Amino acid sequence: QVQLVESGGGAVQPGGSLRLSCAASGIGVKYMSMGWYRQTPWKQRDLIASINFAGDDADYVDAVEGRFTISRVNAKDGLNMVYLQMDRLESDDTAVYYCNTDPATDSFWGQGTQVTVAS
Repeated sequence: QVQLVESGGGAVQPGGSLRLSCAASGIGVKYMSMGWYRQTPWKQRDLIASINFAGDDADYVDAVEGRFTISRVNAKDGLNMVYLQMDRLESDDTAVYYCNTDPATDSFWGQGTQVTVAS
């Protein structure tokens, strides 16, 4: 059974940085492409960054390209970690952020972590 737990969100001023973490447990997670998604009350949950199972190939949507960096650490045993380093944050980045496989698996959604960018 796969479990994903996000953390690291918070309130930050425009131009600031945050690093989100996703603790991923379960058989096979280390062999799955993973992604970070975000959702606001007025938009659907969208994939914004993804990384392959090896951690050597990443993709980003245009809105975060050059500002966000996704990375992962695959553990031999125990937790696998997926990170999202977010720099030069903008007010439009305010959202709840989730990690999941790419493509997403409905049963894997966690609680997400809130990111609020405001002056």
